[in-house]
Amino acid sequence: MQLKPLHDRVLVQRIEEENKTAGGIIIPDNNKEKPAEGKVVAVGSGRKLQDGTVQALEVKEGDRVIFGKYAGSEVKIAGNEYMIMKEEEILGVLQ
Repeated sequence: MQLKPLHDRVLVQRIEEENKTAGGIIIPDNNKEKPAEGKVVAVGSGRKLQDGTVQALEVKEGDRVIFGKYAGSEVKIAGNEYMIMKEEEILGVLQ
């Protein structure tokens, strides 16, 4: 099953961080924060402007993005967890 986001929404899969710190300390799963970094899996058609035209989104499938801690809504599709968020909730694209 696939999900196609509507309008200016983006489907993002979180990228899990390593469970070790730079010093080698292992962080238990229950103390680990959810990562605010992910990979764009699918994008909507774009934002509809007041004059009726559609403005394409700046992010594209495959982009690695940073988003806010409380951005988007979590969804589960075929056993995988994803985030659906508006493009404006994405803070930046990693190059």
